[in-house]
Amino acid sequence: MRTLRTVAELRRHVRSSRAAGRTIALVPTMGALHAGHLSLIAAARAGHDEVVVSLFVNPTQFNDAGDLDAYPRTERDDAAAAAGAGADILFAPPVDEVYPDGFSTQVRIGGPLTERLEGAHRGAAHFHGVATVVTKLLNMVQPDTAIFGAKDAQQVLVIQRLVRDLDIPVRIEVGPTIREPDGLARSSRNVRLSADDRRRAVAIPEALDAALLAFADGEQDADRLRAAVEHRLLAEGLDPEYVALVDPRTLSDRVAVDSASLLAVAVPVGPVRLIDNVVLDPDRRPQPITVAGGAFAGSLSSPEPAVAAHADARATAPSLSSKG
Repeated sequence: MRTLRTVAELRRHVRSSRAAGRTIALVPTMGALHAGHLSLIAAARAGHDEVVVSLFVNPTQFNDAGDLDAYPRTERDDAAAAAGAGADILFAPPVDEVYPDGFSTQVRIGGPLTERLEGAHRGAAHFHGVATVVTKLLNMVQPDTAIFGAKDAQQVLVIQRLVRDLDIPVRIEVGPTIREPDGLARSSRNVRLSADDRRRAVAIPEALDAALLAFADGEQDADRLRAAVEHRLLAEGLDPEYVALVDPRTLSDRVAVDSASLLAVAVPVGPVRLIDNVVLDPDRRPQPITVAGGAFAGSLSSPEPAVAAHADARATAPSLSSKG
């Protein structure tokens, strides 16, 4: 695997690969790679001749300078992990390579996709920053496919809208959320949890499981399903920023789950803000995501096993369509 630092180097490499007729997949990351990222790299490796992994902590998508400063930066470990998962190129530019002096362009996506949920709590500038850096990466790499994780469900919707609206010729694929054995979604921020906060954080997937259990028992009312989530979180002393049950394509609120719906949460755990989501779909059997949640799996006919994705991790189904 080669590590490239400049746009010029990256473009030379892409031109050479295209001249040789090679297909390219891009896996954008901010580093601090974990099993979730590695599953995306492995998926890219399986379907393409070449895999480019970007490693860039994008300052324009942080609404909190303290969060930006605290974000883990582990390039040496990340390079080894990316190479082991099958990456060919690690693109790790400095900030001034992506945002040179005088940079003044911003990509903005209006409407509820950027104004609700994460947009409401992190500010509209968060998704402006995401849209701008992803547009730049897609222009730099010009991949056939770009792969993102389902845990960041709203971000996936924003990027799908971006490539449609700007006619960017790339396929957007969505990989499943990868979880710890106890159900906590893998996140680069998990390493910042204290031992006590890590213990409390498992209440997040347990809360989602509470809604899945209620849904499996026939509950479809959105208020009662949200209340099931909030009850479990509050019992652990966690005060969610939001618990939302929404249309998985438009993010409009659901009154009842009479079709596939996205149940999304954002929860501060100590100094660390965590997000997670599951899909409730009347046409699919609910699958528990925690060991405790497994208690209701036996009441479902022929529950499907979780997808194996890592020796010590589990995968849950993608929250969104895998096509951009």
